[in-house]
Amino acid sequence: MGCSGCRVRFNFGKVQSKVSVFFTMLLIFTYFFYCLSGLCDSAPRALYSQETLDYDILDDHRRLFDDLRPSPRLLPDRNRTASAADAEQVDAPGDLDGAKESAPQDGGIPVSNTFGTKRFPQAIIIGVKKGGTRALLEFLRIHPDVRAVGAEPHFFDRFYDKGLEWYRNLMPRTLDGQITMEKTPSYFVTKEAPSRVCTMNCQTKLIVVVRDPVTRAVSDYTQTLSKNPGLPSFQSLALKNVSTGLIDTSWSAVRIGLYAKHLENWLQHFPLSHFLFVSGERLVSDPAGEMGRVQDFLGLKRVVSDKHFYFNQTKGFPCLKKPEGSSRPRCLGKSKGRPHPQIPTEVLQRLRDFYRPFNHRFYQMSGQDFGWD
Repeated sequence: MGCSGCRVRFNFGKVQSKVSVFFTMLLIFTYFFYCLSGLCDSAPRALYSQETLDYDILDDHRRLFDDLRPSPRLLPDRNRTASAADAEQVDAPGDLDGAKESAPQDGGIPVSNTFGTKRFPQAIIIGVKKGGTRALLEFLRIHPDVRAVGAEPHFFDRFYDKGLEWYRNLMPRTLDGQITMEKTPSYFVTKEAPSRVCTMNCQTKLIVVVRDPVTRAVSDYTQTLSKNPGLPSFQSLALKNVSTGLIDTSWSAVRIGLYAKHLENWLQHFPLSHFLFVSGERLVSDPAGEMGRVQDFLGLKRVVSDKHFYFNQTKGFPCLKKPEGSSRPRCLGKSKGRPHPQIPTEVLQRLRDFYRPFNHRFYQMSGQDFGWD
């Protein structure tokens, strides 16, 4: 009897063990089935993660670094990806790819960013070309409460017929308390842009980076010349007649510098209080000071400061200090800081004389003397 009882208990134990193994295998099989069918994608993601280089595509070299951000944030900006080559430097964007959301890698596993909301921009850098808009945007993106499209959307001047919903879908996702921004310098000189922006939101904050119009025109010409080496000389484009010295305002490089005329168009739709005029010269000589003004205008805490910048003597403008663990600092791309061609002094003087009354008018309208004369 004793031995018979032992055998019963032993057999019962074996059955219990087999049942446990069976249910364990069943649970494992069910888990893998659900994962393979894609249902695991709905599982919650980790709310905190370490960020590395993740700025939007800006063209051939379109990246700064997130290491300069003061601290990792809840649900950080995952809209921007970079390759090792892209991380070297940033330049002006050439397409809208950088505006699209991507699937960044966490340990090699793609993770979709579905947090936050796509909103219309509360602030737009509307101008001017070759004034320092790219530098301003990249400096701003150090701030944890700023999310921006990397490429220029050109919605209010080129793609308005695509509709506001198309435009909104270009924007990165933001959390409460974050600001959505974009920059397209040609808006400032586009006649239809002010009314179109106001149709979206008449409370939009507008930032204009301005620069000595003569220097800006030469820089504009230099950029075009680098793409088209067969371009006529600067003086032949700037002057209608070399002998009379009459300025040709139909040339875009000259026309863009008529800041007062362009501002008049914008003031028909927005009050002056909605504008911030940033000095392109001071953005180079005192980036932290100008960034303080910009952060105040946007209602942001002053996070971007002196500690983020150093002056690159070779390029002639500020760069962002290298993050910990990086081998080099981050500067704007090779296209920034190009040497300007030699322009005859008398041509530059004619341009200065031409712009002087427009500059003074702009000083009065903006309430700032930029000291270009």
